[in-house]
Amino acid sequence: MTQGKSLRGRTADNLPNPIDIHVGKRIRLRRTVLQITQQQLADMLGLTFQQVQKYEKGFNRVGASRLWDISRVLNVPMGFFFEDIDETTLQRSPMMLNKPLDGEIVSDVQPIVDDDPMKRAETLELVRAYYKITNRALAKNIFNLLVTLSHSNYNMPSNDESEDD
Repeated sequence: MTQGKSLRGRTADNLPNPIDIHVGKRIRLRRTVLQITQQQLADMLGLTFQQVQKYEKGFNRVGASRLWDISRVLNVPMGFFFEDIDETTLQRSPMMLNKPLDGEIVSDVQPIVDDDPMKRAETLELVRAYYKITNRALAKNIFNLLVTLSHSNYNMPSNDESEDD
């Protein structure tokens, strides 16, 4: 990159960096799962809802300390916001955009398959339904049942297999 105006993490055409957009989408995803409005999240963080909108769209970058606060409010680890980044997005990180043409930055980042179950409507519906269960002991039993079933599903016939007896 030539010396000149700093793009402050934006792309050469002055658009938000795809990683910032991804982080914003993950903030929105978690906020939506918890059924928190932008205004409620803003109030919890001491921000305006417009600032939350800008974070969620990637227009404004989320600083590390703010992301820490968001992770606490949304009750997720910091890494949640970076999960499921596809290879194209990884290649657009500020480090990669500023990589010298004749140099090589070695990265141990592996491509991530964009098959995120958290993006599915049925997942959001399941999570919402789970949190609507007021009897938390029952909810815990349902959770344990689902975990047990997920570990033993290899023994169960799939819907595709016909059972002709």
